[in-house]
Amino acid sequence: MSCTSPSSDRSLPSSDRSFPDNVLLWSPEQRLRGFRSYDRIFPTRTISTGTRHLELPRVASNEVAGVRYELEGKTFDLDAFQERTRAAGILVIHRGAIVLERHWLGHGPEIRWACFSIAKSVVSLLVGAAIRDGHIGGVEDTIPDYLPILAGSAYEGVTLRHALQMSSGVDWSEGYADAKSDVRHDSGRTSEERLRYLGSRKRVAAPGERFNYSSGEAYLLGEVVAAAVGSSLSSYLAAKIWRPFGMEFGAHWMLVEPDGMEHGGSGVSATLGDCGRLGLFALAGGILPDGSRMLPDGWMDDSTAPSPANSSYGYLWWRRGYETFAASGIFGQAIVIDPAYELVLVTHSAWPEPTALAMHAHRDALLASLRHVLSG
Repeated sequence: MSCTSPSSDRSLPSSDRSFPDNVLLWSPEQRLRGFRSYDRIFPTRTISTGTRHLELPRVASNEVAGVRYELEGKTFDLDAFQERTRAAGILVIHRGAIVLERHWLGHGPEIRWACFSIAKSVVSLLVGAAIRDGHIGGVEDTIPDYLPILAGSAYEGVTLRHALQMSSGVDWSEGYADAKSDVRHDSGRTSEERLRYLGSRKRVAAPGERFNYSSGEAYLLGEVVAAAVGSSLSSYLAAKIWRPFGMEFGAHWMLVEPDGMEHGGSGVSATLGDCGRLGLFALAGGILPDGSRMLPDGWMDDSTAPSPANSSYGYLWWRRGYETFAASGIFGQAIVIDPAYELVLVTHSAWPEPTALAMHAHRDALLASLRHVLSG
């Protein structure tokens, strides 16, 4: 596989310093501008696409276009969904065809939108690809097997499976509203500084015993993949998924420093349609349109199975009910995949806060209504 060097395919940040380095501190207006222009604010690396794109047919459906859903005794339509959730874009793919696509707030089909922790699920896919390619032995390998700098730290004996399931037992605080949390102080460190910081964390539980959501852990897994395959995450993603599956547009992945590592926990910016294609790739179990396989047999089943420490989480994928699973990012980004209905729902949003149970409820209710309409 031919990969570009990490320094040859990055986008330079703009000189506009009106945006704080930490996106959690952005104003609502900055979110609307910044989410669609990440590559002009932060250093990024390009995820290149090829010349052949996976065409998604469009099927007109008045029922889907006029879909309504019930929540707490009230009825909502798509415009009300947009108002309540600050949605910028919504895409629904059913049986490989687009049945609904809407854009608001200056969004559009060619806009690359910051998808935040959707990047974690992308890293999960890349771990699977690296195992199939023989770069990684398997999920029972340990973190220090690939990152010797962490030998002797709390990550000694922590397997890739533990990290994928967010159950390493290593201390990390993901409190977005807590000014003292680890995630709030995660920006501004170089790649090496991040590894050393993670290596300085204490063990607070036995590996596999306790779930603790950690963007630091996803970053660590990105470092594992890059070390194992010997290339940047963006290059490997382009080679294994973006080009062969036929994404329509190139994408960007935020770097923790110019010419440094991509952040495995966040920072992929992609169009609404290509997020939908990513959902189709996962729905197909990593099988390309030509029938070739990019992931190990059963990888998506393993990735979306309940972990011992949290029945709602798999290998960097959230589980939504019996079969539905999702890649999810703060401020309302989501790729929700429902295999039973052959359904992919994508939302790009600018929620007023990083996480909001009320807005999750609106999306879940909309999904339930879409299932009902599409099964009729």
